[in-house]
Amino acid sequence: MAPLDRFGRPLRNLRLSVTDRCNLRCSYCMPEEEYVWLPRADILTFEELARLVDVFLDLGVEKIRLTGGEPLLRRNLDVLVGLLAQKHRVRDLALTTNGVLLAEQAQALKRAGLARLTVSLDTLRPERFRALTRRDELGRVLAGLEAARSAGFTGTKLNAVVLRGVNDDELVPLLAFARERGLEVRFIEYMDVGGATGWKREAVVSRAEMLEKIGGALGRAEPDGTSDLAAPAERFVLPDGTRFGIIASTTEPFCSACDRARLTADGQWFTCLYAPTGTDLREPLRRGATAEELAARITGVWSERRDRGAEERLGLTERGTLAPPSRLRADPHLEMHTRGG
Repeated sequence: MAPLDRFGRPLRNLRLSVTDRCNLRCSYCMPEEEYVWLPRADILTFEELARLVDVFLDLGVEKIRLTGGEPLLRRNLDVLVGLLAQKHRVRDLALTTNGVLLAEQAQALKRAGLARLTVSLDTLRPERFRALTRRDELGRVLAGLEAARSAGFTGTKLNAVVLRGVNDDELVPLLAFARERGLEVRFIEYMDVGGATGWKREAVVSRAEMLEKIGGALGRAEPDGTSDLAAPAERFVLPDGTRFGIIASTTEPFCSACDRARLTADGQWFTCLYAPTGTDLREPLRRGATAEELAARITGVWSERRDRGAEERLGLTERGTLAPPSRLRADPHLEMHTRGG
């Protein structure tokens, strides 16, 4: 039986990080010059990840999303995709990527059974992309999107973190880019999680502001009526039929319906993106714990879960960064690129 937490929320959705490494240095996620990486010996093998996924499936998880870091940096990722795609209880198998390595891997991922892709794309301007990510890789991301289409992926989504004074003038161009290619944009409010060490409240562009900007240029956007209450994005439709989503975790938290948890590449399980600590599943797994013992450990934690991290942050009078760089270096599990945002 699927466990419920203290607010009656089920565990349905698992974000599975396969690496903490990334090949970009986005200002809202990895702005520091140096990082502390997880020890390679601690990184779970594909077989270990698959075994833990089986336990989560027994507890009611239906959706698996592969994340990082940048998951395509994990060698032979299509092998893991194949292992997970064979599990009939996985109703949705997706992957979030920055797209830099997608052109080389799209065909293999599709053949292995990956169902859906989400690609991060915050800007269409090469010089702005270079400034945001500290890498000159926009061309490879665009090539990756084309390769995904050629490989047969449909329903691909674009994630765009919106920063005031940085890329908030690209809402309409990004919508046009997506519409022309059969993609759907998810605009994301700038969140004060993990490595967002430069976060400031004034840099956040709220959902209301985004809708006002888009409406002023393209006509009023209406809720499209298909949004899943447990999904992070609220979907809207424009007068011309274009659909897009907004993830308003910062100004309009959706904690009351959150059914997600995150497993890091080294087996630390977090029940909230804002949680200060996680639960170690690697140690009992490698010690030889049975599936029943692992399930009991997970159920015990989830049944006591009271996380409402984004709502609690919203209520703060003085709201700044979640953790300073010194604390992140001391505990890299606080980083969003480690937890798989």
